[in-house]
Amino acid sequence: MKNKITTKNNLAKPFLKWAGGKTQLLEQFENFYPHELKNGKIKNYFEPFVGSGAVFFEIIQRYNGIEKVYLNDINKELIIVYKVIQKNVYELIEYLGKLSKNYFSFNEQKRHEFYYYSREAYNKQNYNKRKYCDDWIARASQTIFLNKTCFNGLYRINGGGKFNVPSGRYKNPKIVDKENLLLVSNLLQNVTIEAKDFESIRKKVTPDSFVYFDPPYRPISETACFTSYTKTNFGENDQKRLANLFKELDNIGAKLMLSNSDPQNHNKNDNFFEEHYKGFNIKRVTANRMINCDATKRGKIKEIIITNYEV
Repeated sequence: MKNKITTKNNLAKPFLKWAGGKTQLLEQFENFYPHELKNGKIKNYFEPFVGSGAVFFEIIQRYNGIEKVYLNDINKELIIVYKVIQKNVYELIEYLGKLSKNYFSFNEQKRHEFYYYSREAYNKQNYNKRKYCDDWIARASQTIFLNKTCFNGLYRINGGGKFNVPSGRYKNPKIVDKENLLLVSNLLQNVTIEAKDFESIRKKVTPDSFVYFDPPYRPISETACFTSYTKTNFGENDQKRLANLFKELDNIGAKLMLSNSDPQNHNKNDNFFEEHYKGFNIKRVTANRMINCDATKRGKIKEIIITNYEV
């Protein structure tokens, strides 16, 4: 993929605010990438929990040699946005411009009312079973609008599949970022984007692949208030499925890196990762926890980095 961008002012960046996004950790992550990536020997890049894509944007713009990219996420609404940016970015920008104009025409109270009206309309629609169509453009613009104006940039749904994040309190949210969306669209050309479970990559991974896993985190406390960003929670059995896939892909010879919350932030005796990733390299880095029901409990925490190679 000849899409490396070297000028600081035209670097694509995540187009959504996202809980658990890795932008704050990119500088630390650079120390954990495989030497093969830095030496241009990685040909295929996989990110099966793409989220806001911070690591994808960093890697694809910094390192040469990657020929194919595969981005997955089980969140179908998120994948709709990625596909629309890939295929119809100018139309998306037009839709966002109209939403932005409407939003900023109101006073603060009316903006909150407009947000909840938009959220209700969003929840009445369902595009999960539709193939790509023009209607997806409007849907993607609604997702971005809600993300930019909701509380903390969360994407959280309830058991009924309804987006239920309250309105945020921003004076001037950047609802439409034309320059960045165009840069993102350029990077997404020729990228395979799918709304599939992480195990779907199994038969595609080759020895010259680098796979970065960033799954929904194991809760760092028993009372964690963030629940799910899909209707089905990513539970303990899913974490074990992921550990098994990690071992399978290691046997293939691919380079693997996984990040997760460190359960020992809360319980020093929780050795889930030491048990399920025994024999792999487990390191810890410091991150800022920005989301907690109790604002006094936000702050520095440890996150886990697991690799199947030495760094």
